[in-house]
Amino acid sequence: MENRGKQPGRPLFRADHVGSLLRPAAVRTGFRQLSEGQITADEYRQIQDEAIRHVVKLQEEAGIKAITDGEFRRASYWSHFVEAVTGLTVKPAVYVFRDEHDHEQSFLAPHVNGRVQRTHPISGPEFDFLQATTSQTAKLTLPSPPTMHFWRGREAIEPGVYKTRAAYFADLAQVYRAEIADLAARGAIYLQIDEVPLAMLCDSQVRETVQAAGDDPAQLMDDYVNLLNEAIKERPSHMTIAMHLCRGNYKAHWLAQGGYDFIAERLFNELDNVDVYFLEYDTPRAGDFTPLQHVPPHKAVILGLVSSKAPSLETADSLRRRLDEASQFIDLNQLGLSPQCGFASTVAGNPLSEDDERRKLELIVTVADTVWGD
Repeated sequence: MENRGKQPGRPLFRADHVGSLLRPAAVRTGFRQLSEGQITADEYRQIQDEAIRHVVKLQEEAGIKAITDGEFRRASYWSHFVEAVTGLTVKPAVYVFRDEHDHEQSFLAPHVNGRVQRTHPISGPEFDFLQATTSQTAKLTLPSPPTMHFWRGREAIEPGVYKTRAAYFADLAQVYRAEIADLAARGAIYLQIDEVPLAMLCDSQVRETVQAAGDDPAQLMDDYVNLLNEAIKERPSHMTIAMHLCRGNYKAHWLAQGGYDFIAERLFNELDNVDVYFLEYDTPRAGDFTPLQHVPPHKAVILGLVSSKAPSLETADSLRRRLDEASQFIDLNQLGLSPQCGFASTVAGNPLSEDDERRKLELIVTVADTVWGD
């Protein structure tokens, strides 16, 4: 990638997407049938295999060059990680999703009930199948390390398991280093870390919740930045690391609001091994483009200007206008374009059709070709 060694930054791909895609009915039905014991794991895997081949073709036909498997093998964007790592389980989160009508939705979140350890590959088999299925660049996504801590506040770690949060973070970072090394050995060159807790801390109400629970939001941000650096510090030089910042995405519901100002300087300048940032910018909840002034010239930003939460199709003119606005704070050459989040962070997905999804991906490619043409 061109931005190594403090060279002028540009994204690996001008047109990109965050990772998860709408599960077809066969996958959703198969997921339910598997949980009810109506089909075997091997039968469900065959359903997933066929669906992944289809969604790879969809991406390629839309003109996307960074290809994912739609996260079709995962119940949610972080579920496969919790299932694979010893010492992790789930319990209710202390936060809730909400929508524009203030409807609330609770959810389960990672919980530490033992010392965390990676005893086998977490995402390797997913990547192997994807890489063998596409002629383009296979892109893999991983939930961020802070995702394995934030949602349950000070109750995130079972009493007696770790003496300190730092001790847990040290073990967790080692899990990521081992996983990244394994993925690199399998041929992965493009890895995306899906990070929600830092984006959550942009919300003043979330910071108040954190403080009321006995934590200092600024210190928590410091701890998470250090954890992320430890987790990815050994990535090979040929691997591009992207980070997706998200305020929550579940059936078009969200978790937080607020611009990137609280985290911007540290996010862009102290995560040394992050090359590209996917930033949510589809609604006013994300704030304005001012924080982009803190992005150093050797890094790149993918602007999430297209909604993955609603079926209405944006216009090319509106996207170009927003790109022009952003370029007042960051060089246009450092930018790319994508949806603001995945289309289906969980099996249920967002209220769009596959045709809606396809049109949005095609629009992103068309606008990127018009604006950059490279």
